[in-house]
Amino acid sequence: MTDCAYLGVLISLASYCIGAKLKNKFRCSLFNPLVISGLLTIALLLLLKIPYESYRADAKWISYLLTPATVSLAVPLYEQVHVLKKNTLAILTSILAGVITSLVCVGLIALFFSLDRASLVTLLPKSITTAIGMPLSGQLGGNTSITVAAIIITGVVGNTFAEGFLKLIRVTHPVAKGLAIGTSAHAMGTARAMEMGEVEGAMSSLSIALAGLLTVLLIQFI
Repeated sequence: MTDCAYLGVLISLASYCIGAKLKNKFRCSLFNPLVISGLLTIALLLLLKIPYESYRADAKWISYLLTPATVSLAVPLYEQVHVLKKNTLAILTSILAGVITSLVCVGLIALFFSLDRASLVTLLPKSITTAIGMPLSGQLGGNTSITVAAIIITGVVGNTFAEGFLKLIRVTHPVAKGLAIGTSAHAMGTARAMEMGEVEGAMSSLSIALAGLLTVLLIQFI
């Protein structure tokens, strides 16, 4: 353990603040605060010779905020509930299509690389929030550490490139953009969707909950 019980929290917060400032300064999606904070944290742990186990024990308090932070995403959805009522069928269909696409893609990858069942169930929750993906992977016999890594990588890629990709394929409707980002890149993508607009953020928030629920149900069939 480190001498300061909250050193892990301080390192995590300081690294993220630096990443956020760089993002605001350069206004470039490549300066993703999550990626920068991760790299800075690794560098600091190596420089200060802090074992990862000690850092993880010190920083565990941040993990406790994961669930309430995810639940708080319901606030923008409540503010845009009229949009939900107006586009209910399209929204539900879009989220279902996104979830099925994600699961089928992972299944095809597993077949192509001849992955075993444990590897398959480890990767299936890659597009849902960690709060749901971790216990789901564990219950099915997957490796939760790899599941978390897959979820984070998926979220970071979505946070960084989703907006540019949507422009490339000419998706312009705010509801469609929000649903696409939330279904594929969970909370990390939703953080970017909220920067894009209120409707995008609300639809992305809705997608996190419904995509998580549908993934849990559909994985049973897979």
